[in-house]
Amino acid sequence: MSTPISDTSEAISSQAWRTLGVTSIVGFMVSLEITVIALALPDIREAFPEATESTLSWIITAYNIGVASLLLLAGWAADRYGRKLVFLTGLGIFAVGSLAAGLAPGAELLIAARVLQSIGGALQFPAGLALLLPAFPFSRRQMAIGIWGAMGGLAAALGPPLGGLLVGAFGWPAVFLVNVPVALLALVAGWFWLVESRSDDPPDRVDVISIPAASLGVGALILAIVQSETWGFASARTAIAVVVGVALIALFVFRSNHHPTPLFDLDLFRLQSYWLGCVGTVAFVIGFFTFFVPFPTFLQEGWGWSTIRTGLAIVPGPLLAAVISPAVGRLADRIGNGPVLAVGGLSGVTAMVLHLLLTNLQPRLLLGVILPGLFLGVAAGCSFAMSVGATMRDVPPQRFGMGGAGRTTVFQLGVALAIALAVAIIGDPADDEARLSALRISWAVCLVAFGAQAAIFGLLFPRGNPSRAA
Repeated sequence: MSTPISDTSEAISSQAWRTLGVTSIVGFMVSLEITVIALALPDIREAFPEATESTLSWIITAYNIGVASLLLLAGWAADRYGRKLVFLTGLGIFAVGSLAAGLAPGAELLIAARVLQSIGGALQFPAGLALLLPAFPFSRRQMAIGIWGAMGGLAAALGPPLGGLLVGAFGWPAVFLVNVPVALLALVAGWFWLVESRSDDPPDRVDVISIPAASLGVGALILAIVQSETWGFASARTAIAVVVGVALIALFVFRSNHHPTPLFDLDLFRLQSYWLGCVGTVAFVIGFFTFFVPFPTFLQEGWGWSTIRTGLAIVPGPLLAAVISPAVGRLADRIGNGPVLAVGGLSGVTAMVLHLLLTNLQPRLLLGVILPGLFLGVAAGCSFAMSVGATMRDVPPQRFGMGGAGRTTVFQLGVALAIALAVAIIGDPADDEARLSALRISWAVCLVAFGAQAAIFGLLFPRGNPSRAA
């Protein structure tokens, strides 16, 4: 039976605040990476003119799929060998991958460096969440997640202008190299401030095949989507990619059901909040990233804006997300995650309707960018961190590592799918009119995705406060 949470006065230790600080620095770095890269894509495209649009899309997608392939294995490793150890190891690898990406002389090596980054990212995510959640009293966890999410929102707000300045002053490599000092700062702080912890009963051996198989299966399906325009929807190569993807996903389900120590316990999906949280997260991610990744390119190539001007124009929405995220976390502590995420979905729907009605080939800063961007900022502020809280709200503490890794796997695969949809819909348009027409189709897809988010969390997600975990 659920126990309502009414007392939010439990004391928070200084150690909890330090843990929140370190994990927030990492959240800042990862969120900065997303928005900065979106601003740099036109310059990367110019630097590697021989690369096709589908090849360039893998600069982002390879990272997401790589993270998703290793997250649950990283979650088990964090529970088994130590969350602090795995977290700091991931930071070091991420820093090396960022340095390699900034120095990459070609698109293929840049993609390889992004894969290295993904290994570090995979080690950070579940270990960081497993360090953060138990550090806070149960009644204050949503608040902690809200602050953590606010740092990600702040990074998203700073990403566009910082990306514009970095690309304008130093070129596209700077958007990767900027991660290096942030990662080193988090490494030093984490070494001194984080407290090592492990799960009480981690298995000595786990199934190391099923989760990578599932992620590679999704990757094969994404490959089919991205290459469908080049290969043809009914071509043999597209069909083979789809068959391989379905087969690998089926292998994941079979092994997870029959292996004595599965890397992911499918029983977590018996928790209504967990599986609905995952589905709702995918809906939000498709709505947000299918829009956000190609939009800066439209402003630069369709409207002729500079990188710096584009970055500054996008700032208000992410800045609003950063401002409201802590308050949203406190509100979720009182009324639950569902209503907050439903509002986020409706705000996303509103943003897409405004873009469809007001954004055209004539540059319009207020009506074409800022106004819909503010609604998108509300969607992000209500959704990024709160989708984590919604998915994890009923997961028992001994499954924090596994549950968090599973949720982030879904998130990363959702981002990869969103980018694949954007690439498949927009393609390589012949002129600005064709680009805008393709973008309008993608905005309609985003509208449907945000609407699905609102319906899932407004109508289907469990009501009220979460049950108190042991």
